[in-house]
Amino acid sequence: MKLSIIIVNYNVRFFLEQCLTSVFKAIETIDAEIFVVDNNSSDNSMEMVKAKFPSVKCILNKNNVGFSKANNQAISQAKGEYVLLLNPDTVVEEDTFQKCLAFSDAHPKLGGLGVKMVDGNGVFLPESKRGLPTPSVSFYKIFGFSALFPTSKRFSNYHLGYLNNNEINEIDVLSGAFMWMRKSVLEKIGFLDEAFFMYGEDIDLSYRIQLAGYKNYYFPETKIIHYKGESTKKGSINYVFVFYNAMIIFSKKHFAKNANAFSFFINIAIYLRASLAILMRFFNTIKLPLIDALFILVSLVILNFLKPFLGFPNQIEFSVDYGVLNVLTVIFSFLLGLTFSGGYSKAVSINRTLVGLTLGCVLFFGFNSLFPTSSSFSNKYIGSIMVGVLIFIPFSRILLNYFNYLKLRKNKYNTTIIVGNNHFIEKISNNFSKLKRNDCNIIAVKENNVSTKEDEGFYTGKLYQLPDLVEIYNANEVIYNTSTVSYKTIIEQMNLTKNSYVDFKLSLNDVIVGSQTIEKK
Repeated sequence: MKLSIIIVNYNVRFFLEQCLTSVFKAIETIDAEIFVVDNNSSDNSMEMVKAKFPSVKCILNKNNVGFSKANNQAISQAKGEYVLLLNPDTVVEEDTFQKCLAFSDAHPKLGGLGVKMVDGNGVFLPESKRGLPTPSVSFYKIFGFSALFPTSKRFSNYHLGYLNNNEINEIDVLSGAFMWMRKSVLEKIGFLDEAFFMYGEDIDLSYRIQLAGYKNYYFPETKIIHYKGESTKKGSINYVFVFYNAMIIFSKKHFAKNANAFSFFINIAIYLRASLAILMRFFNTIKLPLIDALFILVSLVILNFLKPFLGFPNQIEFSVDYGVLNVLTVIFSFLLGLTFSGGYSKAVSINRTLVGLTLGCVLFFGFNSLFPTSSSFSNKYIGSIMVGVLIFIPFSRILLNYFNYLKLRKNKYNTTIIVGNNHFIEKISNNFSKLKRNDCNIIAVKENNVSTKEDEGFYTGKLYQLPDLVEIYNANEVIYNTSTVSYKTIIEQMNLTKNSYVDFKLSLNDVIVGSQTIEKK
């Protein structure tokens, strides 16, 4: 037998179904076996597997034994020349395994292999290729140097940022989401270390592969989707504690000389990063209001400078009693108006922004009337402030959207692109109506590149045009019919679409699976 695929499952039924569907398409011409090890799921995952994928070998645990032990249970039974540890929240291309086999067979010193991974928005996941987390590499990552210098050979070794994402390279560490290894090497070095309950076991095993004289490769000539990659966990405080504690275990095991000092710095870092995670959540909530406050302040400074030249009275005098309060009143009025209008929603709308600024004008005029006459703004100055803010704030939105710092909705609708045949698109559209998603603008894209006269009145474009259509219509959601569009095509198009705000969803049977959502059709 050539390949043994092992998937550890815990309450991710619909991700697992999508994963297995893609895996079975990828092994059609390969002598392979599939294991699903379930850690006591309560979502009927295994009933689904037994009903829809009867050839899968199931191992049912009565409790959650962790990632390492669950994989080891299947590895000990695996008969394949190669073993693949695969996360259930992944989707592989139809030729992924064929390409991996060809490359592995051609490189006898290969011990392990990882592939290029993208998340549910088509964004490259940096954990696709990693360096060994030595104390110095870990220090640079923990204290932010790797983020400040993402392509430096000295500082970016954790994610090997200096290596081209599209070139084959030798690497130190494979990702546990897709960990391809020779079974003979595993039998020589041992299986996963069960001291790691979750996180760190892939680093430890990758390092032991190298210590045994074998090589690990990053192989970007095939790609997979990893829906819940590391990038989605970084904001979790629990992730910070579990991940960095795993690094302590690794350090004590392999770098005993420096382990105590390293553990000391790690423990400091754990609390720093946990605090930072809380602060980042708070900052992400208030960052747009802060930017708006800055733009309003800039507009006031400019107006204050221009007033004497324009002959308008009432410059802002900070030295007088009401000077600072005048400034705060302007800022507070417009921020309050934008808040009430929904101007700070996730997908920022110019229309809502203008409504919020109009409301802010009303509030500003009302608050200004409460000041003593000698300390209030003149009507001319109020008018000029309003004009300035109405220009600066929308301009700032357009500028931030251009540099991809926020998602700007160009109309009042969410835009969903549905890729499939006529029947599939009508079914999804009708389902949207049932779910009262009437604010959704639906763009129909044909599942192939063949066009007929009958298509002209129904489809907006063909399959190859999808990346361009995403940009033209500012789509925030793409739904594929996986029964008629290959996983390879889907992943390639996700990779071509450079808008990180698009959520790509795959439809299978009666379920639509996305990075953060699962919907019934």
